[in-house]
Amino acid sequence: MASRSWNRVELIGNLTRDPELRYTPNGAAVATFGLATNRTYVSEGERKEEVDFHRLVAWNKLAELCTQLLKKGTKVFISGRLQTRSWEAADGATRQTTEIVIEDMIVLTPKGTGGPITSEDLDSIPEAAKAESAPAEEKAPKEETKAEESKESRRIKRTC
Repeated sequence: MASRSWNRVELIGNLTRDPELRYTPNGAAVATFGLATNRTYVSEGERKEEVDFHRLVAWNKLAELCTQLLKKGTKVFISGRLQTRSWEAADGATRQTTEIVIEDMIVLTPKGTGGPITSEDLDSIPEAAKAESAPAEEKAPKEETKAEESKESRRIKRTC
């Protein structure tokens, strides 16, 4: 009887350092970087915060995208799998590390800002940009100018 197993990790946190991009001898891109996640809890009536640090690895196109889009402090959602690997160090000792191999990534820090979107950020967006980002059913139909109308009417007259 075959048993099922599941290896899935999903985290939201902030990068602890810029992604470092390297290439394997076969030409595959690999990016490594760190992510910090924190949680708050109450112990003996005192509020405490605990931080965990995670080692992340991305491969191929995702590695290149991480290098381009992410920097230290960026808030990001990652989804991937847990992997433990070991190797023999130069001094002959066996070393081991556990890392998260990223399969999906979503940047949560808005581009060009240092933090999450606030109501002040929304107020500073020009109305034209808000209209462009509105769903199609909310967009008002574009009114043609008189010059565009006359061009269209000339085109129709020529074809008749």
